[in-house]
This record gives sequence, structure tokens and C-alpha cells, in this order.
Amino acid sequence: MNIAENLQQVLNELPAGVRLVAVSKFHPNEAIEEAYRAGQRVFGESKVQEMTAKYESLPKDIEWHFIGHLQTNKIKFIVPYVSLIHGIDSYKLLVEVNKQAGKAGKIVNCLLQLHIAEEETKFGFSFDECREMLAAGEWKSLSNIQLCGLMGMATNTGNDEQIEKEFCSLSSFFKEVKDSWFADTPAFWELSMGMSHDYHQAIDAGSTLIRVGSKIFGDRIY
Repeated sequence: MNIAENLQQVLNELPAGVRLVAVSKFHPNEAIEEAYRAGQRVFGESKVQEMTAKYESLPKDIEWHFIGHLQTNKIKFIVPYVSLIHGIDSYKLLVEVNKQAGKAGKIVNCLLQLHIAEEETKFGFSFDECREMLAAGEWKSLSNIQLCGLMGMATNTGNDEQIEKEFCSLSSFFKEVKDSWFADTPAFWELSMGMSHDYHQAIDAGSTLIRVGSKIFGDRIY
């Protein structure tokens, strides 16, 4: 299992404008260090406690992305160092991130998570819920968060057409949101979609951030 080679293989496939989030959740520090030595600086974690422990023990120029389902009572632990929160799936969560970011005296970058898959287990706003929240405009007063784009996960299926359809629907929704509410916000440009099994389709549909774990680190160690 050569992490550096796997990493390079994925990076070689990325067109300009697409960044890799190496999903290091459930993998030990040694695995992250190997990817770090090979030049990777952006890592994704989905458990607050695990990410905080890794942040404290690994190099400080790592950009930590939180990609899991975030509970409001855990936000304060990651706000001081998190670079991007991918999974904002409710207005309530956005308010809490803003509150904790205010206490920490910083602005936290966030993506709104949209539910595009057919699986009920996935989290996220529906397109209509997201439109309603943005149209209501209350988010504009949250001065300690920066909305940087959208995130979504396709259905875990072997049906390529379905995956493509879901990614394309999120991509066109991103354009709608950008034009309607963020036309004058250069920071709103990230579209986080695509994982180890479907990132090629995500890139074709306009993804700017892919979240790849098992293809780099091998199967997760629980």
C-alpha cells in the first residue's frame, strides 16, 4: 500500500481548478504524515474528537476540512482551526457556527449541504429549503461565517447515469444560487462533490473539491 503513489495517481487526474481533500478519517497519523510528505496539505475528517486530536499532533500548515455530519454542541471544538465545514445542513447549524466563530474572533468558511441522493440516510437541504433559507436573507447578518459554495453526495449506486444526473442537478443549482444570491461574492465558488468511486463524474459535472479516501489510504481501519 503506497500512499504517496496512490495520491500522485489521483492528483495526476485532476484538471486545473479542482482540489483534492484527502479523506483521512479513521486512518492513523502515520498515513496522514506519508501523504503530507508527498505534498498533500488538505485533509478531511468526519469526527470532531478525531480531527481535533490530529490537528494537535500533526503539522500546523495542514488545512483541515470537516466533512461529516456536525452536531451543534461540537462546533466550538473545531472553530479555532477548521478551514472549511462542508456539511452545513440547517440554518440552525449556521447560526451556531457563527456564534462560536464570533467567540473565537474569526470567520469560518462553510458550504451548504444539499440532499441530492435517493438514500434517506444522507443529510442536507432540499433545493427548495435552500432557496427559502437564502431568500429569507437572515443569513446575511451572520458576520462570522463565509458561505463559499455547496456540497452534495450522490447515491451510492453502480448506476452511472443516476450519479451523473444527481451531480448535474447540483451543478445547475449551484449556478442558480450563485447568480441569485452570490453574483458579487468571489468567495462563493466551491462545489464539493465526488468521492473515491465517483469523482470522475463529479469533475465532469463541475466539482471544484473532490473528497477521496480509500483510493489513497486503502480501506478504512475501524
